[in-house]
Amino acid sequence: MIDLAFRMIRHRWGSAVATLVALATGVMILMSMGTLVESAVFFHPSAERYARADVVVARQEVVRRTKEFDGDVTTSMVRLPGGTVPIAVADRVRTLAGVESAVADVAVPVTAGPVRAVGHGWSSAAFGRSPLTSGSAPRTDDEVVADTRLGLATGAPVDLLVGGTVHRFTVTGLVHADASPVAVFLTDARAGALNPSPGRAAAVLVRAEHGVDTAALAKAVSAVADGAQVYTGDDRGLAEPSADLDGRDLLILLGGSFGGYVVLLIGFVVAGTVGLSVRHRRRDLALLRAIAATPGQVRRMIVAEAMLLSVLGGVIGLPLGVLATRWVHGQLVDRGFVPDSLPILPGVLAAPTAVLVTSLVAVLAALAAARRVAKIRPTEALGEVAVEPSGGGRVRRIAGLVILVGAVAAAPAAISTGGVVAVASATGMLYLFVLGVGLLAPEINAFAARVLAPVLSAVWRSSGYLAAANLRANARGGATVLTALVLAVGLGGSVWFLQDNLQRTTVDQRRDGTLAEQAVVSPTGLPASAVDEIRRLPGVRMVTAVRQTTVVAPVFDGLETAGAQAVDPATVGSTLDLAVTDGSLDRLGKDTVAVSDLRASGSGWKVGDTAAVTLADGTPVKLKVIAIYRRGLGFGDFTLASSTVAGHTPTGLADSVLVRGASVPGLADVVSRHPGASVVARDELSAGLATDLAVSGWANKLLIGVLVGFAALAAANTMVVAALARRRELAVLRLVGLTSRQVKRMVHAEQAGLLGVALVIGGTIAAGTLVAAVNALTGSPVPYVPVVGGVVVVVGAAVLALATTVLPIGQLLRTPPVEQMGVKE
Repeated sequence: MIDLAFRMIRHRWGSAVATLVALATGVMILMSMGTLVESAVFFHPSAERYARADVVVARQEVVRRTKEFDGDVTTSMVRLPGGTVPIAVADRVRTLAGVESAVADVAVPVTAGPVRAVGHGWSSAAFGRSPLTSGSAPRTDDEVVADTRLGLATGAPVDLLVGGTVHRFTVTGLVHADASPVAVFLTDARAGALNPSPGRAAAVLVRAEHGVDTAALAKAVSAVADGAQVYTGDDRGLAEPSADLDGRDLLILLGGSFGGYVVLLIGFVVAGTVGLSVRHRRRDLALLRAIAATPGQVRRMIVAEAMLLSVLGGVIGLPLGVLATRWVHGQLVDRGFVPDSLPILPGVLAAPTAVLVTSLVAVLAALAAARRVAKIRPTEALGEVAVEPSGGGRVRRIAGLVILVGAVAAAPAAISTGGVVAVASATGMLYLFVLGVGLLAPEINAFAARVLAPVLSAVWRSSGYLAAANLRANARGGATVLTALVLAVGLGGSVWFLQDNLQRTTVDQRRDGTLAEQAVVSPTGLPASAVDEIRRLPGVRMVTAVRQTTVVAPVFDGLETAGAQAVDPATVGSTLDLAVTDGSLDRLGKDTVAVSDLRASGSGWKVGDTAAVTLADGTPVKLKVIAIYRRGLGFGDFTLASSTVAGHTPTGLADSVLVRGASVPGLADVVSRHPGASVVARDELSAGLATDLAVSGWANKLLIGVLVGFAALAAANTMVVAALARRRELAVLRLVGLTSRQVKRMVHAEQAGLLGVALVIGGTIAAGTLVAAVNALTGSPVPYVPVVGGVVVVVGAAVLALATTVLPIGQLLRTPPVEQMGVKE
């Protein structure tokens, strides 16, 4: 049967090429995404600054364990952006038996010219790989040991911006380090004095006495670690702050968020293409049954053919996947999402997995498509395929109806609820509707043909009449074409535009909610003294210092990092309008919090409830919800009082100072005394946010583009196969008297009808999904759809449908009809 499978592929090259394109593209996408996720999962950073520590105590992640109804425990973990541990932990560790020394590693953010670095106490340098290449250790508070990457020389003065103030130091020594970020070393006393989180350190570094068992010591240290994580051996690298770890988390997030959808889409597309190619060769398979081939032999031939194409698809798709991986990784690096130092593996696991998944889908699809022909009696085989059944099977109809009922049931939840629940319901509703349409496509095609028959006949006359008849007769054969078009229109018209709505609404909320006429911003932070100077300037009516931070919050049974802002409760109402819908910001204080309506809805919080969250440094807090506001996209899900996060943020400085006052002549003088600071108008704040969102939204649009592009490829693929399979049909029409022009008009009418149905159904699904999601996220029942974007979706679908059908049909019509009577494809 393998030899026969080879012959089938060689003589039925049209369907074979279409199947091969779908398989190769599927392998390429899965290979690329799988390689990125594989690289992230197996990335294990080596210890640099903590390489000579036997045990490291650090709070780098928050873990939540939830017990399910069946007794299983679900564990969720979120990496903290700047976890710290109490310095008192070092004092407790020193009292343990077997401990030679324990040092609290204080982290002080500093800026040396254009370079951002981290300052540490000199005692922590003994635990790292960084050797002192020249000079000596710092002995006084105005001395520093610098990283060689700063380009400084021993004995040279250096100005370091620490806590918003410039400090002059003298370089006494140089260290050579490969770890990120760049480090400078101060005296322990000076590092403690400049510590932005008094009483807390980035880590506690422990050295064991000679001969002490490290595992036993780690267990003893864990008992006094105040809930922080304890790292030993190769895991010590996980305790160090690293851009590579942040990049790793991003790759896992991207792969986890879209991986499931991509796998489902690839399975759907490959199954549709393979199934269509088998159905278009029903005459060949029926002939084999008529000459005594057993059902098992037919199935084995189909499996062999699918496997051969899968192997060939892997041979083509894997190199393309490598190229795609390199391109995507390069784009992520260029846009600052991941560092160039994060290694990308060759995809040893991703490659066979991609080929295995696509091969399995191809085999199952081929067997399902050939099931009817393979099981009928040999004497009835040719009669069974003379006219293809117009409807789907009973099981298919029942499944389609059940799925449509589920989609309709999800609609009220998507429209009436809010937050992440509504977004999840809307996305699920989209895929349920598309799947239901795919299963009921034969019935939809047949019904649409009857409804459109008068319209097609009126516009295209006799050609329109033939087109309607063809649509009815080929309702089942056109199911895959309709489904692919609906999928392309549905995805392109909903998921893509949802990203545009998020960006637009975020900018609008920030602009409309900012009452201050201008702001002073600084990438290195502004100290409290700068805020006081601005407040005393003539013409200033109100000033609010804003500190951007993050909060780890519960979501469903897991955890996620959410954006937050810390503000001065006394003045926030005069400089920001968060659009409070319940409660009041007047009671905002150290033990209270205001949350966005999206977060409140997703977490089930109401005014008066207690929100148990974790601050950016890993400190758990319980805050009373005193207000719920609508502009969470523009200002973050949490609004905290500055006193709540005092001592719990990396710098302890304000990122911006909102200034209420149209004309403040002395503002420029204050700004000039703080390096890196600048004055921006309210509109410029929104413009800068739009630019940042465009960059951050690129990754989402890339993955969405993959989904939409693959769906469009599936539509093109299936329509080309369907067109090429009409050789005999078109030849018969021409032999009975139709001219080539009439045949073309008939095909145009068919495509217009099919395209119209696909646009109506796909557009309706897209509109429903987009309205539900946008209403949940923004509160607006009318989504924003760019005119150009809407035209691209409609025109793109039209061009796709016409080009992939009219061009192949035109090629077929150039061949004399007699020469095409003996072939099916």
